[in-house]
Formats: sequence, structure tokens, C-alpha cells
Amino acid sequence: MSTRRYALKMIAAAAVAGGMIGALDVLAQQVRAAAQPAPQPGAERVGLKGYDPVAYFTLSTPTAGMAEYDYVYDGVRYLFANARHRDLFKANPDKYAPQFGGSCAMNMANGTKREADPTVWVIIGGKLYVFAGTAGADSFRKEAQVAADRAATNWKTLKDRPSH
Repeated sequence: MSTRRYALKMIAAAAVAGGMIGALDVLAQQVRAAAQPAPQPGAERVGLKGYDPVAYFTLSTPTAGMAEYDYVYDGVRYLFANARHRDLFKANPDKYAPQFGGSCAMNMANGTKREADPTVWVIIGGKLYVFAGTAGADSFRKEAQVAADRAATNWKTLKDRPSH
């Protein structure tokens, strides 16, 4: 849907719900959002697609983080569900940060850097691993130490390359 068509729909919806003043406010928000510059190369990316890395350990489930609780570690911006999780991460980022920068651990073991789905995950040996799909997670679990060692070796050369 085009930005213009979307903005017009937003104006119409706001006009019905809150009158023309509300519609103009919505339009202003849309214009500001559309005017935002694209992220620049080298700008920090959001890790784990916005999921809270500490929640995997404390809540045993992927949990969406909030922008108000963020922390940048190793060039990656992590979001947290609450201030306590952010503070735990700050105190010990090596414990909570996903392995291989949040790239798929099984693909990394096979020599490919691929973006992971943060809802497919496992904690083994106190380390968080995320995967592109369930098949990768299942393969990784079968020989976790061998796969982790191969992935760690490949990470040294693939770390700064773009994901596939």
C-alpha cells in the first residue's frame, strides 16, 4: 500500500474517531515517520529482532523488549522487557548475549552467516543459541558441542560479513 493511500486512510479513521484535529495529528505523525532517514551503514542494529535476551534465561520464553529499556553491546542494540533485565545484561553481557551475534548457530556451524528467528532457540551450557528454523535447532542439539565449536571457528571469519 502506498504511503499516500495509507496516510489518507489514517486521516479518515482519525476523523471518524476523533475529529479533524486528531486526523491532522495522525497525518503529521505519518509524515514524520516517512521522513525518517534510512539507517546508515555501520549504525547499530537491533539484536534478536527486539526480543529481550535475558528473558530466555529468566522466563524461559522469548519476550518482546521495549525501546525504553535498551542497551548497546558490541555494536548491537538490545531491547529489554524491563529495567531489571537491562541491568542484568549490563552487569554480565557475555552471559546473556546470543552466540554468534544472534545469527543462526547451525548455519554458522556450516560456514554460512544467516539471520535467525529468535523464537527458535535453545540454551546449552549456559549459552543462548538462536536458529533460522526448527530443523537447524534439532540438528544442533544432536551434537551441540561439535556444532558450537565449528560455529565459533567460522564466526571469526564471518562476523563482519552481511547475513544471507
